[in-house]
Amino acid sequence: MDESKKGRLRRFQVQVAAWTSIAVLMGAVWISISPPATTSASPQCRCFPGDKCWPDAAEWASLNNSVDGRLIATVPVAAVCHDGFPGVEYDAEKCAEARANWLRPELHYQTMHSPMAPFFANMSCDPFTPRDAQCVIGAYVPFAVNAFTSAHYKTTISFATKHNIRLVIRNTGHDYMGKSTGAGALALWTHNIKHRKVIDYQSKAYTGKALRVGAGVQAFEAQNTANAAGLVVVEGRCPTVGFAGGYTQGGGTSPLGSKFGLAADQVLEWEVVTARGDLLTATPDENADLYWALAGGGGGTYGVVLSMTVKAHKNFPTAGATLTFVEPTDKYWDIVQAFLLNTPAVLKEGGTLYWMVMPGNTFYMPQSYLPDGMATDLEALLLPTIDALDQAGIEYTFKTADYPNFQDVLKTTNAEHDIVEINLGGRIIPSSLFNNNNNNNNNTVASLTGAIRNIVDNGGLVAGVSMAPSRTPESPNSAHPAWRSSSLFVFLGSPHDRKNMTANIVMQNVVTEEFMAPLERITPEGGAYLNEAALNQADFQHAFYGSNYPKLLSIKKKNDPDGIFWGPTAVGRLRLDP
Repeated sequence: MDESKKGRLRRFQVQVAAWTSIAVLMGAVWISISPPATTSASPQCRCFPGDKCWPDAAEWASLNNSVDGRLIATVPVAAVCHDGFPGVEYDAEKCAEARANWLRPELHYQTMHSPMAPFFANMSCDPFTPRDAQCVIGAYVPFAVNAFTSAHYKTTISFATKHNIRLVIRNTGHDYMGKSTGAGALALWTHNIKHRKVIDYQSKAYTGKALRVGAGVQAFEAQNTANAAGLVVVEGRCPTVGFAGGYTQGGGTSPLGSKFGLAADQVLEWEVVTARGDLLTATPDENADLYWALAGGGGGTYGVVLSMTVKAHKNFPTAGATLTFVEPTDKYWDIVQAFLLNTPAVLKEGGTLYWMVMPGNTFYMPQSYLPDGMATDLEALLLPTIDALDQAGIEYTFKTADYPNFQDVLKTTNAEHDIVEINLGGRIIPSSLFNNNNNNNNNTVASLTGAIRNIVDNGGLVAGVSMAPSRTPESPNSAHPAWRSSSLFVFLGSPHDRKNMTANIVMQNVVTEEFMAPLERITPEGGAYLNEAALNQADFQHAFYGSNYPKLLSIKKKNDPDGIFWGPTAVGRLRLDP
């Protein structure tokens, strides 16, 4: 063994020993929604650090060797902000740097452990707590395999199965629902599987250009590759989200959603490793049930995706618009209602609108997209809202522009995204609320406006994605059926409290019981977006999966009979309490 390999081995052994020495502290920082290790009789019990069944240092070293030295022991990002974490000294300068960049996605997705949703870190090792506060592994995954190949996948799955350890799948950590982390878990880190290629694809359902990407490719990387070939792919608003992971596997909203449908609708095939260690190709014709489940039924649930192939569309000119106004009187809500009534006309032409209703009676539409349209077209489509503002005598800023390609408007109006620290909720709003043939149209939209106002008046935040992914995909998938008759996704919540976890748990109850309830009452045929929703969503099986849940559960049991792939709100989870 050469000296460099010996050095890496020694460092790894030191990390394992250091981690083991603080494993007994894990229980003190257990996230409330994570099931404790109790007895082997429970189907959800897993071996936990400190248990007799937990692998010893030699077994971890053996795993490290079998995955080509790619096992990583967690050292929390904020360890430099505290005393006491083994092998890490307090460093005021590095701590200040961590704090300054804490809301930048890059800080977290370059690690194999740090979640962007702070609730799931559970203040285990936090840069904003005092220097003498605890810094332990806590709610972070203690180990991760930096996977590059299907062999790494299979070995990691086999190890987790043999030792009865919770296995989680992580790419970037862009995850509001806690599926990519977990106390006492082993993470399969897919982030560095970055291959991508434009190909010619032919099947019964589709013939044309396609993009094949590795599991770790992010949205901006996928789009850049497509753009270089004069193409576009359906991606989300945030460019650093993992493209093939929970985003697409959970459905995937998009600026191009009204034109092409959901991200899940674009999938042509998956390359996936199952819980049994089988490497399969899943298409509408081969392993069709697995294809169907992966395309919309939730990430990290039925298998581990190694690569994904999606449709690539010819690029096109795109119009964009922004709108801002502030009005302290109740006329503000009249304009919000007028805007909501205006949106179906834009969606009908393939447009998508992103907007926010904020405290202080501030309305902000930072982005809108009209693919294959002109600025004059978008101005005409939004004219009812502008007329309402003029008639009310409200000052506003409204700008439109033409862009030669889709990515030009995306990059120009879509500013860099900081992490939103929020106690989250969300609702898919059906088109029936906006149906012009409904004689009670104004009253139903008034109810929607009132529900939004209730949230804002009580300290909440509301954002909307006005999008109509109604087109039926060539190959059926498991995306929530509510998407097919929807015109709006409402994203809502209250700010996360960095200093008080109890307050966050209380606020999550406020989100579901006070903010969400009025929306649910007026949208009984709606649903929830399983990537952006309340953690304690009532009847989550129906809310997240609709009528697809029984079939998804059957596919889950077939492909993962021992429940190796687990996550809060994932198919197969019986309930949300521990």
